[in-house]
Order: sequence, then C-alpha cells, then structure tokens
Amino acid sequence: MKNISVLNEFIFLGLTNSWELEIFLFVIFFLAYTSILAGNSLIILMVVLDTHLHSTPMYFLVANLSFIDMTLSTVIVPKMITDLFREKKTISLWGCMAQIFFVHLFGGSEAALLVVMAVDRYVAICKPLHYTTIMNWRILVGGVLLSWFVGFVHTMSQMAFAVTLPFCGPNMIDDVFCDLPLVMSLACTETYILDLLVIADSGLLSLICFLLLLVSYSVILLTVHRHSSGGLSKALSTLSAHITVVTLFFGPVILIYAWPSSSYVLDKFLSVFFSVITPLLNPIIYSLRNQKMKAAIIRMRSQYISSWPVL
Repeated sequence: MKNISVLNEFIFLGLTNSWELEIFLFVIFFLAYTSILAGNSLIILMVVLDTHLHSTPMYFLVANLSFIDMTLSTVIVPKMITDLFREKKTISLWGCMAQIFFVHLFGGSEAALLVVMAVDRYVAICKPLHYTTIMNWRILVGGVLLSWFVGFVHTMSQMAFAVTLPFCGPNMIDDVFCDLPLVMSLACTETYILDLLVIADSGLLSLICFLLLLVSYSVILLTVHRHSSGGLSKALSTLSAHITVVTLFFGPVILIYAWPSSSYVLDKFLSVFFSVITPLLNPIIYSLRNQKMKAAIIRMRSQYISSWPVL
C-alpha cells in the first residue's frame, strides 16, 4: 500500500514551556541518561568479563535485559534532551515511524525476555539441583532469540498498518516521543479498527503477560512454602528484584495501552517513566541488591587497580 501523506514532519509539544524548568529537566535527564548508559554497560561488562558469573545462567539474561533497556532509552531520551533547547520540537514523518518501530521492538522483546527470566527463576527455586542442566546455553540463547522474535513480530504487526496512514494535519503530538496511539489520532482517516488492533496487540498482551508472571511467582512461592516454610523468606528475597522490574515495566505499558487515558499530563509522566526511570532503576536493582554482582564489581575494581603501573 502506498503512503499518501502530505505531512513530512510532526511537532512535539514537550513537557513544559518554561525556560527555567527546561534547563532543570535537561540536567535531570542528562544525568539520568548518563547513569543509564554507565549502569547497564557495567552490568554487561561484568557478565562478559567475570567468569564467576558464567556459572549462573540468570546473569546472561540480566545482561540482555540491560542491553534492551539501554537501547530502548537511547531511542527516546537523546531526542527528548535536545528538544528541550528547541522552540520548535520537530521530527520527520519517517523518523517518527522509525521511533515507533524501535520502541515497540525493544518493548516487545523486553516483555518476552521477562517471561524467560521468570522461567529461569522457577527452575532455580523449584528445581535447584537441576538448574544448570535445564537452563543450559542452548535454552538461554534460544530464549533470548525468541524474545527478539516476539518483539519483531509485535512491532511489524502494527507498523504494517501504521506506515500506510495518511497524514494531512494537524501534526501536533502532545508528548515527548512518537507513540502509536497519539500518531494514529492525527491520521486523516478512520482508525477505529487499528485502535482495536493496538489495544489487543499491546494492551491485552501486556496485561495477560503481566498476570501470567504474577501467577508464576505465586506458584513458585506456594511450591517453596509447601516444601519448606523457612525457605519462603529466601524465595521472596530472590524474587523481589524480578517482581520490581516486572512491575516497573508493565505498569506504564498497561496504563498507556490497556486503559488509554484522556489525561495528557499522565501520558507524559508515563512516557518519561517508561523511557528514563525504568532503565535507570534496573541496574540499581540488579547490581546494588545482588551480592554476586557487587562481588564481581569489587573483583574487577581490585584487578584494574592492581594492574596500574607503579610510578
């Protein structure tokens, strides 16, 4: 199908019109994005270089989660930061479509990867003696590839229709990045069927996936409690990081897609939370609260310092 759009750009309304507040937000977002790159890169580096972490399959999945978080944030935040200094915050039509494509690609991949990580936690807690045997490299690599495949199918199922929409005005997007529901509302045609597709594809799937994850955690906790009441607290401690990540990721997604809000202020807050806060908190949760990761950082720091030449 041929794109018959007459518009070649969209304009973001941004977060605020106050110059003082924009400077403040620039400092906050710049520091946050720098921390996102540093924190997630550190996790990936530790998993790749520290051989002590290679014996635990979970860290391979954690490294992939860090990579997805870092790339998802990179699709949105640098543009959002530079727009704070622009009076006219524009993005080209195909730049907008590319942003939608990558946001849903990485978002869908992360959702599927979190399910794979839930399976990993189930095996680790409920079948600890067979953990390394079941979660072997073939399963791990297959799970990661499957998550990327799910993300690709998810984004292509929506982009196949979105790129054919005609846009003839208006072109104002009251947000900080291109999101499919907001862009569809600007199309010069009826998008009722496509709206239903987005809700079914992004909203319901996110909600169902989130509920399935909660059920899996409940099964894990019940299994542990049935075998050993004393192990329940340990299982809760092990699962707490994963539950936090899942809640932070799926919460904004469900609110945006499953229950579309009429409040643009809430939409902007959820957009910032999804692109800045969640990728920022994931490294903190998996590094500062994880004893093995902290030990790996200490070992790497000691090795690096000891390798310095003595003057």
